[in-house]
Amino acid sequence: MNTLSKIGMVPLVELRRVTKRYQIGEKPVIALKGIDFVIQPREFVAIWGPSGSGKSTLCNLIGMLDSPTTGNVLIDGEEVNGLTDNARSELRNRNIGFVFQSFNLVPVLSALENVMLPLQISGAPVAEARERALQRLAEVGLEEHVAHRPAKLSGGQQQRVAIARALVTDPALVIADEPTANLDSGNARRIIELMLKINSRQGTAFVFSTHDQRLLESVKRRVQMEDGVIGSDSMPPRSAQTRIAGTHP
Repeated sequence: MNTLSKIGMVPLVELRRVTKRYQIGEKPVIALKGIDFVIQPREFVAIWGPSGSGKSTLCNLIGMLDSPTTGNVLIDGEEVNGLTDNARSELRNRNIGFVFQSFNLVPVLSALENVMLPLQISGAPVAEARERALQRLAEVGLEEHVAHRPAKLSGGQQQRVAIARALVTDPALVIADEPTANLDSGNARRIIELMLKINSRQGTAFVFSTHDQRLLESVKRRVQMEDGVIGSDSMPPRSAQTRIAGTHP
C-alpha cells in the first residue's frame, strides 16, 4: 500500500528554489534555474517541453536519482538532500516506481522475473511476488509473454514490462520517462487507461516526462519546461482529461 503523504496534509514532493548545474568539458550547463514545484497526492502530471528544457532533470530530482546543486527537495515533508545513500535508496524503493525510456530490464530474467524483482528486493515472499507480478503483466496485456526474456520481446512489449514493474509495489508515486513513446495507438490507450484507473482507485500519483500528445490530452495537469524554468503550469479542461479515458470519471 502507498505509504507517503496522507491527503490534505503535506505535499508528496516539494522542490524549493532548486538549481542543477552540470559541467560538460569546460562549459557549465545550467539545467534547472531556481525551480519551485509541488506534487500533491493523487496527481496525474505531464512535464513537457523540447529536448534540453530540463524536464528529465526535474524528474530525476523528484525521484532522488540525482541531487540538486542548490535548493531543497522534500519527500513527504522530509528534506532528502542530507539522507545517506542507503536511506535514499530505501525511501525510493519503497515509495517510487520508475519507467525508464531505455526500459532498464535485466536481460537474463524473464518478463515475470523482471516484474517480481522489486518485490523480492523488498523481502516479499516468492509466491506473493509471483501473484502480484502476474496480475500487473495481465493488466498491460502480456499474460502470454511472462516467460519471455527481453530479447524476445518487441520494444513496445518491453515498455509494458517496465510499466508493470513500476506498478507492482503499489508505489505512492510513479515517475515515467516517455511511457507511451514506443507503443502503437491501441496499446498506448490501454496503458493510459490503466494508469488513470490506478490513479483514481489507488491514489497513486503519476509524473510523466513526455512529448506524446495522446498522454498530454489525458493528464490532469500540464507543466511546460522552457530553458530550465517552468514556463506554464495548467489544468486542462475536464473534457480534455477524459477524452482518451472514455468513461473514466
